Amino acid sequence: MSQTKPIEISKHEVVEAYRRIKANKGSAGIDHQSLKDFDADKNNNLYKLWNRLSSGSYMPPPVLRVEIPKGDGGTRALGIPTITDRIAQMVVKQRIEPELEMHFHPNSYGYRPNKSALEAVALTRQRCWKRAWVLDMDIKGFFDDINHELLMRAVNKHVQEKWLKLYIERWLKAPIQQRGEPLESREKGTPQGGVISPLLANLYLHYVFDAWVEKHWIGIQFERYADDIVCHCASEQEAQKLKIRLEQRFNDCGLTLHPKKTKIAYCKGSRNKGDYPVISFDFLGYTFKPRLCRNRKGEYFVNFTPAISRKSAKKVREKIASWSILRNSKANLNAIAYYSRAILQGWKNYYGKYGRAELKHVLLYLNAKLARWAKRKYKRLKTKSQAIRWVIGYQQREPKLFVHWSFT
Repeated sequence: MSQTKPIEISKHEVVEAYRRIKANKGSAGIDHQSLKDFDADKNNNLYKLWNRLSSGSYMPPPVLRVEIPKGDGGTRALGIPTITDRIAQMVVKQRIEPELEMHFHPNSYGYRPNKSALEAVALTRQRCWKRAWVLDMDIKGFFDDINHELLMRAVNKHVQEKWLKLYIERWLKAPIQQRGEPLESREKGTPQGGVISPLLANLYLHYVFDAWVEKHWIGIQFERYADDIVCHCASEQEAQKLKIRLEQRFNDCGLTLHPKKTKIAYCKGSRNKGDYPVISFDFLGYTFKPRLCRNRKGEYFVNFTPAISRKSAKKVREKIASWSILRNSKANLNAIAYYSRAILQGWKNYYGKYGRAELKHVLLYLNAKLARWAKRKYKRLKTKSQAIRWVIGYQQREPKLFVHWSFT
């Protein structure tokens, strides 16, 4: 630890932050410097960053603004800090996260250590069986609308060191820039894509929503993953009242509930809508709705349960369709299986937890793509049906070659 610097930051902290940033990978920021470029002079770059951080002279550069297409046809703005800035943010995050974690609500799952989206899905599933109504909320442009003054009030409540608060405030005020465009100053929001942004966003919603609900609406159960929130209510009237109160609460804190994506759903095991126009909702890539299930005795019944959502299924198929190896007739089946293994295993682990039949149907799309690839590669496969039979035969002989073959 340096005794000559006004801020006590060890070089080890900076090196550890660098290791975590490198493990997360990521693209270059506004300065075009990639991780590979940074590593070319790593020791010198890390020393200079440590020197500026520990002297209090570190000033964050502008954040690169990138528009990412969304499933609904719109775009989502991501803010990509430089490699150096990401490391600096990680240094501060490592300092403040343990303190904040002690105060966060147990039903907050997003961007937290030792918490997962599947845990939130499991709890949502259980609670839907016990309470018939769900208020499914979506916050419009959440990261872009966070009020800096309110956020810093929350930061000041938990962070004591002045230098930590100084750097957090500088990151909030850092300008944003699209390539070839002038700098834009920011009066609100924290860039979605910044290392420290998810932690600050969680802190903000902890006071805007989690702690507020606990205090003002006793008995409401909820699951929150960042700005994706589900509340369980005992009646439709309770859900409607809660929606009105939360709309006002969010407005008071500079946020807006999305009018089309925020809805009240009926969560009992009946596929007949009857008087309830909304009997399903999406949460963390799953659609919760009444489904025809079969028990161990072979008897069928309707159960309100999750399975992969239509939006997630579309993303899976689009990802498979983008694989260039499926258009390479020189590749062999083993190469395709190796290429796809980690991705398929990830989908199986996440979307296969609930509603396996739905995921099976989605992953059969890869079999169709394999048949098309085989038809191009092997001239003896004259028709589509011959190519499909070839794939099925291969699956029967080697069911463990592809992850989804043994799964389906």
